[in-house]
Amino acid sequence: MSTSARRPLAVAVLLLALGAAALWASSRATWVRVVSSDGLGEPRVDSLLGATWAAATTPLALVLIAAIAATFAVRGRWTLVVAAVVVLVTVAAAVPAVTLLVTTVDLGRAAALAELPDRAEVLSADASRWPAALAALGSVLALVGAVTIARAAGSTRGLSSRYDAPAVRRERAGNASAAAERSGGTGDTEDVSERALWDALDAGRDPTTPDATGPDHT
Repeated sequence: MSTSARRPLAVAVLLLALGAAALWASSRATWVRVVSSDGLGEPRVDSLLGATWAAATTPLALVLIAAIAATFAVRGRWTLVVAAVVVLVTVAAAVPAVTLLVTTVDLGRAAALAELPDRAEVLSADASRWPAALAALGSVLALVGAVTIARAAGSTRGLSSRYDAPAVRRERAGNASAAAERSGGTGDTEDVSERALWDALDAGRDPTTPDATGPDHT
């Protein structure tokens, strides 16, 4: 993979890593603080973490980590699939965060998540905005990473082709030899890619020799 192809991929991986870190950190912070009373004693205070209020936050962060590994392991249209999965993750992570930022806390949901007894009454439920904002930021970073992956899909080749099956490398070697033969010995070998030349050498052939397109004598 060329340096120009690796650069967008590196940027995408960095964005996905930052997005995953933001989601994970947000899931460990308090999103909602619930104050309730059952009429029998002192008011009860419950802190609902992001992992409780938005239960999918932690799993979605793990999905982003898996997407980073998948980015290096796939190529072509599968790279677009990875980008699409990341987009779905960002939407799923952003919805509860944005909802908490722009609306008031649902007292009924707060009471259910805090597992209050039936006789308890919610006195107040205050949202902590910064963890939700952090989750929203992580979603945006991951979304930009997904767009970067999609744009680099054409140049992303995944794992090195040295791990391809021998038959695949022999086919590439044959293509390289045919291209060299079509150049008519004029020295115009620019049509033969550097990767194809290396594949030919790996297959034990001379890519500049016309008879290299014949049976594999290796």
